[in-house]
Amino acid sequence: MNRKNRSAFTLVEIMAVVIIIGLLAAVAASNFMGQTDKARVKTTQATLKVLHEQVMMFKLDTGRFPTEEEGLKALVEKPSDVENWDPSGYLQSTKVPKDAWGNEYVYQLNPESGKPFVIISYGADRQEGGEGNDADLLSTNAE
Repeated sequence: MNRKNRSAFTLVEIMAVVIIIGLLAAVAASNFMGQTDKARVKTTQATLKVLHEQVMMFKLDTGRFPTEEEGLKALVEKPSDVENWDPSGYLQSTKVPKDAWGNEYVYQLNPESGKPFVIISYGADRQEGGEGNDADLLSTNAE
């Protein structure tokens, strides 16, 4: 049989194609992961903005902010000592949402910023401080 008339691929050619496909998949996966992290930050910022606005509505209706002990739960469960609380609550759901990393939001009255309150997500690392995806997200900075 003449080698010039062969119609099959060699093992080296198949391996080269597999390696190229693997490299392309790695590049695509890294780009996708970057987009996932950005989406989590944006989702958390949007939720922080909604929660901040609803705490302000709670204050308008009841005359006070939720205490730190009540926290954001006061938006879905009526505190015993308030009047004019909206009977349907202040959120669309019956539970306080978690941030995009699955963590509870932190509610603080009279933070160091001088604002009346702040709602915080500690980001991907679940710890105070950090940079990039690990940075803290604050309701007072939500766009």
